[in-house]
Amino acid sequence: MTRSGEVPRQILKEFGGILHTDGYAAYNEDVGAKGMVHACCLAHSRRKFIEAIKVQAKGKATDAELERVVALMDGLFAIDREAREQNLSLDDRHALRQERAPLLLDELQALLLKMKDRLLPKSAAGKAVSYTRVRWHKLTRFMQHPVIELSTNWAENSMRPIAIGRRNWLQIGSKEAGPKIAAIFSIVESCRKLNIPIRKYLADVLPGMADRSIHSLADLTPIAYVAKSAK
Repeated sequence: MTRSGEVPRQILKEFGGILHTDGYAAYNEDVGAKGMVHACCLAHSRRKFIEAIKVQAKGKATDAELERVVALMDGLFAIDREAREQNLSLDDRHALRQERAPLLLDELQALLLKMKDRLLPKSAAGKAVSYTRVRWHKLTRFMQHPVIELSTNWAENSMRPIAIGRRNWLQIGSKEAGPKIAAIFSIVESCRKLNIPIRKYLADVLPGMADRSIHSLADLTPIAYVAKSAK
């Protein structure tokens, strides 16, 4: 019902896993339980540099350093693309990242520091540099945690139908319905990511659920369902 920072603080107060977000200010340092890892999306950072290049192009100007920043970020994404094409495991992708990413990251960080001293803070380019430097540690968490993707694009694309249909769902009935619908969407999108037929999953899981102990619900998540089916 609100975009207040109090919402993620309440929802994530006991969460100690990996939180991967854009740069929304509500995800600040007091969100999450002790030990939570907060990673930020590199695609959001890259997008700001693309926008800055477009602004300069309208003024018939070019900036080689801005273009180099984008090229370096593209190089990071290219590492993961190669890993996907080779169908590498997370550990093997992590090894590939450790081999190739440090040089790109070192040059990128040095370039951002250099650009900071010459750009107007309120310019599109200056804002892009500031955005990235402030979040640098969160943008590079993928170097310590193999499971972290470079961007939140998959999650955002999975939510696109919800955003597109939002006007149709304004009259949802009550604010209590929101979390329930969010849970339903979470299950559906998890099934899609895991290539589980949603109808089959629901047909297998829902019957008799009312008679189950709440302590057994963890065994019914899409991930647990896949693990059980694989046995």
